Amino acid sequence: MAQRLLMGNEAFAHGALEAGVRVVAGYPGTPSSELIETVAKLHGEGSAHGVHVEWSTNEKAALEVAAGASMAGARVLFTCKQVGLNVASDALLSLAYVGARGGCVLFVADDPGPISSQTEQDTRRFAAFAKVPVLDPSTPEEGFAMMKEAFELSERYGTPVIVRPTTRICHASTFFDVAEETHARPAPAEGFEKDPRWVIFPKRSFEAHGEINERLPRIASDPTFTRFTVVEEVPGEGERPTVAIVACGVSAAYGREALAALQRRAAEEGMELPPYRFIAVGSPYPFPADLMEQELEGIERVIVFEELDPVVEEELLKLAGARHLPYAVLGKLTGDAPDRGENASDVIRECLLRFFATESPDLASWAAALQPETLRFEGPLPVRPPVLCAGCPHRGSFYAVKRALKELSKQAERAGEPAVQAVLCGDIGCYTLGNAAPLDAVDTCLCMGAGITMAQGLAVVEPQKKHVAFVGDSTFFASALTGIANAVYNGHDVTFAILDNATTAMTGSQPHPGTGLTLMGERRAPIVIEGVLEALGVERIRIVDPLDTDASIEAARDCLAFAGPAAIIFRSPCIQIVAPEEPLSIDPVTCTGCKRCITQIGCPAIGFDGTVAFIDASLCVGCGLCVPVCPFGVIGAVGDGKGESA
Repeated sequence: MAQRLLMGNEAFAHGALEAGVRVVAGYPGTPSSELIETVAKLHGEGSAHGVHVEWSTNEKAALEVAAGASMAGARVLFTCKQVGLNVASDALLSLAYVGARGGCVLFVADDPGPISSQTEQDTRRFAAFAKVPVLDPSTPEEGFAMMKEAFELSERYGTPVIVRPTTRICHASTFFDVAEETHARPAPAEGFEKDPRWVIFPKRSFEAHGEINERLPRIASDPTFTRFTVVEEVPGEGERPTVAIVACGVSAAYGREALAALQRRAAEEGMELPPYRFIAVGSPYPFPADLMEQELEGIERVIVFEELDPVVEEELLKLAGARHLPYAVLGKLTGDAPDRGENASDVIRECLLRFFATESPDLASWAAALQPETLRFEGPLPVRPPVLCAGCPHRGSFYAVKRALKELSKQAERAGEPAVQAVLCGDIGCYTLGNAAPLDAVDTCLCMGAGITMAQGLAVVEPQKKHVAFVGDSTFFASALTGIANAVYNGHDVTFAILDNATTAMTGSQPHPGTGLTLMGERRAPIVIEGVLEALGVERIRIVDPLDTDASIEAARDCLAFAGPAAIIFRSPCIQIVAPEEPLSIDPVTCTGCKRCITQIGCPAIGFDGTVAFIDASLCVGCGLCVPVCPFGVIGAVGDGKGESA
């Protein structure tokens, strides 16, 4: 064993490897991505033996790969973020009925806030919907232990098991004792065995549903499962507590911090908090009702802290009603806890202070004194909106499409026709930032791949407009192919703008089928986007470098004018994976201060000093996109007669 400082996701990878996982498959998405990357790194270093690891084309494909390997008896791990589970749900809901043979664990990272997601979806709800057990760690250390136990639970009950950390658990770091080498657990020698349960016919599904309903109560009382629900009691002098604090997941860690802070402040004021019972729920579904009834004996009031939905709060209300228990439940539903976003120790501290004040009039009178001091910043906060990187090729793609539409509009007006109107459908990725000024090039964004098909629906209703769908290269393979086939089949007049920057940029520059590189270190012939488009029947395809402004505008104009599905492939590598060129500069003597370089493309490397524009050499990567934008030709390389002299 070796002690290492690990991020939560890295520790979860070690936990799965120590449990003997044989197949690891997933799709990148913050905050989950580092787990698979850690497995790949350890495999590449030669310390993780016998494991297969892959980025699959999307989450559905990944879960189905894992399901097949589980049926052959191997331990498998699937990874995604919360919205990725939506993509995999078709497989998951059936897999719960079909069951698992080798331990089948789903690592699904939720994103309260949301920090990097389009929703605050709560995977605990999905677990209940799918009738699949879920474990919810309060610390990275607990998550490490849960990963190992999840495989055991899966095999004991023949069911997939979800481990659901949230962002702060995934990205917190601490020390772990981990094995220096791991070996995948061998699958049974007989391999896959034919069994009627692997085929989900209606009769078998009816039987399997009954088996699920029978096993869930057994899981809810299994000590391996319930050991992650921990009870701590803080009695007063000879008093039994009549109040309880129940927290789930990372909120349990925040709750402990808040209680410690309140106890310190109370001691400083010569006071005591009322006695209380603290229950950290790490096994929210199936809910450990018998354990909770036992631990809530004598309790009159309960306050619940959990991130996202009131899952545990509702279970406690249901338990009280079904078993006629006398406690009152406070939380999200009563306005006594935040109803969205992340919890934090200071937020929980404020809620607890109000909760305890009801129990102790003395505490209520000293509430102001118990408020810990907080740092405050006086004055306006700086505005720092998210923005595409300096040199990002997507900026050129958006600019070209907008310019082409403007030229087509002028052409129509000269012919006495109405000006061209357009709807620009976006997608999930860095390029969602194209919605911000000055680009203003994303009008819709729903979920991965949706822009491709939403544009088609818009085109049916408003055929007089131009409809453009922007999609990245990784998303193209993940979820755009079906929509493009639909456009060709139904003859929709739409334009696909495929932003090919040779990586999955937003989630950490992971490879995808278009790169030809796998996580096992193998290189294969990349799947060529234009070849796929041709095979699907797209007749008009143009390929351009988005940093070549004139060629990009001409290609966009050509595809926009084409009647029927057309595609522009804007091909230029992400600035994060290539070396930058020499920075450009602006001649301050000849610059007129028109700000066109700023208002047209919005590059963060270009600023304005009140009189003239300037380029921050520490940010500029020399992409040259701003050069043709300047109407006075004052932007160029240092020493070429246009840029500022050295």
